[in-house]
Amino acid sequence: MKKTLLYSALIAFFVTGTTLVFYDHFENKNSKIIKIEHINGTPAKGVAMTVNENGEVVPLDFTRSAEKVMDAVVHIKSTETTNGRQRDQSQGYGNRQQQLPDPFREFFKHDSPFFRLNPPRGNEIPQARVAIGSGVIIDEGGYIVTNNHVVANADDLEVTLHDNRTFKATVVGTDPSTDLALIQIKAKGLPTLPLVNSDDVKVGEWVLAVGNPLGLNSTVTAGIVSAKARNINILKQKFAVESFLQTDAVINPGNSGGALVNLQGGLIGINTAIASPTGVYAGYGFAIPSNIINKVVEDLLKYGMVQRGVLGVMIRSVDGNFAKDKDLKVNNGAFVDSLLENSAAGTAGIRKGDVIIGIDDKKIESSPELQEMIARHHPGDKVKVDVNRNGTDKEFEVTLNNRQGNAKFVKNEHKGVLNILGADLETIDGKLAKKLDIAGGVKVKNLTAGKLLKYTQMREGFIITKVDGQHIKTVEDLAQILKSRKGGVLLEGVYEDIPGTYYYAFGM
Repeated sequence: MKKTLLYSALIAFFVTGTTLVFYDHFENKNSKIIKIEHINGTPAKGVAMTVNENGEVVPLDFTRSAEKVMDAVVHIKSTETTNGRQRDQSQGYGNRQQQLPDPFREFFKHDSPFFRLNPPRGNEIPQARVAIGSGVIIDEGGYIVTNNHVVANADDLEVTLHDNRTFKATVVGTDPSTDLALIQIKAKGLPTLPLVNSDDVKVGEWVLAVGNPLGLNSTVTAGIVSAKARNINILKQKFAVESFLQTDAVINPGNSGGALVNLQGGLIGINTAIASPTGVYAGYGFAIPSNIINKVVEDLLKYGMVQRGVLGVMIRSVDGNFAKDKDLKVNNGAFVDSLLENSAAGTAGIRKGDVIIGIDDKKIESSPELQEMIARHHPGDKVKVDVNRNGTDKEFEVTLNNRQGNAKFVKNEHKGVLNILGADLETIDGKLAKKLDIAGGVKVKNLTAGKLLKYTQMREGFIITKVDGQHIKTVEDLAQILKSRKGGVLLEGVYEDIPGTYYYAFGM
């Protein structure tokens, strides 16, 4: 009996076990087992890695870089007063916006939704337009570099430091052709950012963008250098220099004038524009390289204006299709489309149809690269230019000219008194004087934010013919008269494109 029960139990156990095995086998064919594992701590920190200067693989960490640069990046509030009437669009952003390529227009817009703090109501004309931007302290004595479009047309500039101290700023100088400006606040012992050699920057290198986007102060974003020597046709000056660093670090309106730095905390560029169909970040930003910044700042401090050498050529970038069309023997470089009058390149022997492939032993791949290399030089500097002519490489030594076609520095002997006015001035030629039926005069080419003439509502292009009733014909005449003036001054003159005589008053 006991044996029978034992056999029955064994048989039942065997049948049950076999049934479970078969059930599990067939069931698992139609089901998915999910295993969830829990751990109490993260086994690794800093998953992303990079290579340091010694070739050692180290964790990628942005915290130290951010700490180094935050204190040296400032917030800039730019206020433009309209005196309760519509600003003449020919002198401000209204006209320039229509000329900008669509993807970039919003970033330069003073009264965009991202800049505007005092929006107009209905048809009401605002008394003041307030814009925001960023800047970088480059000298402990209060010198700050930013974009020209951040300070242009401003009647008042207010700078807020990272520690929330606030200062009024004055414009030291501007360079619209590179969209750079130098301003100064009255402070000492400020934190600064060092400029590094932007030629050493490599595509794919990690960078941080620091600024004040969309009213969000002291914002840091990370990305890489996506490309170098980009020309996006956003600057409309006759001698504009565009050779931007391209980055995918997030920048937005308000980042203008802010810092693009490497992981060592060195300044490699000033953030300037974004490519966007919406006006906000869509993937790519553009920064002015530090080597251009260095040249512009040094010239503004030393000469009161940028002294830029030129080759005197009209150029185009060469690619495969262009090379095939022109039957060129190279597929990159800068094609010499034409030579300007008094061309430095032409004097040295360079011809129309040559392809410039190198400057001072540095290979030139495109026209923006050539622009950047030449923009670092002064009039009178000698540069070695390598060209390809019908398949043969040739070398020329070119002495660079200024924009007037000679190798001399543009004189700014009276930069002290004329800097107070805040304008780029030039003596008009006899042909224009005859056309306007005047004896001579001084043309106001550009107006600087926060300076005397800017407050008068004067338009760029005004030609000064008299100062307090006294005739002037040259910039020298104007400077000599103003040296001895105190108190109120009355300027009289004309516009080339508007009939009538106009008067502007200000106090010295």
